[in-house]
Amino acid sequence: MTKSKSIILIHGNFVNDLSWAKWKTYYEQKGYTVYAPANPGHEGNPADLRNQVHPELTQTGFIDVVENIVKLIDTLPEKPLIIGHSMAGMAAMKLLELGKASAAVSIDGAPPKNVFPPFKTLKSVIPAFGFFSGKKYFMGSREWYDKCFFNTLPESERQDAFNRFAVPESYKVSRELVLNSFSNIDFGKAHEPILFIGGGSDNIFPPELTKTLANKYKEDKGLVDLKIFQGKSHFICGEKGWEIVADYILEWYENL
Repeated sequence: MTKSKSIILIHGNFVNDLSWAKWKTYYEQKGYTVYAPANPGHEGNPADLRNQVHPELTQTGFIDVVENIVKLIDTLPEKPLIIGHSMAGMAAMKLLELGKASAAVSIDGAPPKNVFPPFKTLKSVIPAFGFFSGKKYFMGSREWYDKCFFNTLPESERQDAFNRFAVPESYKVSRELVLNSFSNIDFGKAHEPILFIGGGSDNIFPPELTKTLANKYKEDKGLVDLKIFQGKSHFICGEKGWEIVADYILEWYENL
């Protein structure tokens, strides 16, 4: 296959594009052209967004996230390698299905509508749907982030991680993932290569879910690979040792 020199990094829920800053620089130093756009309604400094929610946030859904990336891809000279984390792992799966990627990587990825999540996932993310909330958007507490996102970080580093990365999130993104038929994946459709990466200590999308997603694809329809990094949390792209994950992805891609 022809290797694209373009990479798109898509951030998941509860953080924004700043969560990819180190990866963007790292991959650019290796000769790639890297795009790490903010999802709609997520542009800005996290501290500012916590104080004043982005005016477009509550209107943003999962479909908007995917369409925003499609618009970017359509301006590029070639189909990119797409790497998505968390909710955006599912976006990477969808973009692969739509024929928009040269290859895709789902890191700690969310399941599509047609794969039921484990109880551990439901317990972690049910507040992010806002079904029982009078608020217009979700803003995770320090305790929620410590438990669901930063659980493998030393206690002394968790406050700083929250300050630097935590942002408000649209209920509509999560709701469209579980309620809109756009969020189904056709696992029997021919596709370009996809790599699933899971964190062994992920409290939102545990490794057994990552394995389930990889195993859903039909064997004869395209390459599907899987790698679980033990001891890694949902913050796998930001915690110490993220370079090992970044290198693994690039080596996988360059050896296709």
